Amino acid sequence: MDNGGKNTHNVVNMTQHVSETGFTPLSQVEAYWEALRGTRLMPNRSEIDPRGIEQALEYAFIVERIAPGIARLRIAGSHLSDLMGMEVRGMPLTAFITPASRRQLSDTLEEVFETPATCTMMLHSEKGPGMQPLDARLILMPLKSDLGDVSRILGALVAVGDMGRSPRRFDVTASSLRPIVSEQSMPLRAKREPKKPLPAPKPTVEVPGFAEAKAEFRTETPRREAPYLRLVKTDD
Repeated sequence: MDNGGKNTHNVVNMTQHVSETGFTPLSQVEAYWEALRGTRLMPNRSEIDPRGIEQALEYAFIVERIAPGIARLRIAGSHLSDLMGMEVRGMPLTAFITPASRRQLSDTLEEVFETPATCTMMLHSEKGPGMQPLDARLILMPLKSDLGDVSRILGALVAVGDMGRSPRRFDVTASSLRPIVSEQSMPLRAKREPKKPLPAPKPTVEVPGFAEAKAEFRTETPRREAPYLRLVKTDD
């Protein structure tokens, strides 16, 4: 593998439209990616272990973004080499696509990297000399590199039918792109603040009856200090 580099979360089934048993490897690779990412947007490239997708390994691949709209194969299963009739590591992913559909794939790769998003593509290869019509499915799921940037994609390509002569190249007949939603990116529900308890009433000071305190009597009439008084006793 390239070293350069279930939880409760919002899971979108990228292969729900594929009912044929021949495309079950897509579901296996998708389920592995979902299990690794958990509640995050995506897993890291370093977390990918081939043993986790052993049953679908021949269809799986990892591409690295080398320029806008261009991603080359770093790891590729034997099924991809069979489709091209040669070793495909180091080739651009667009090598599997006809010239008329390559721009669509390039634009989709950028959206997978930048949004980030996952994508499912329906592919078809026309009949030719020594070749029967061939249908295929492609899934793309982003990965973070060891540096933390989104520059890798885990994917799978499955073609069902008689390959015939190689190489086989495909037209894109349909595409489904889905932005990734994680629990960490979902807006938090507004929490209701608990009501503050009302302040306790102040104790009432009881005043006996309705009487007011008596004020000290003061005269406003100026008075001279009274002279000293003597008691005079008389017999009269």
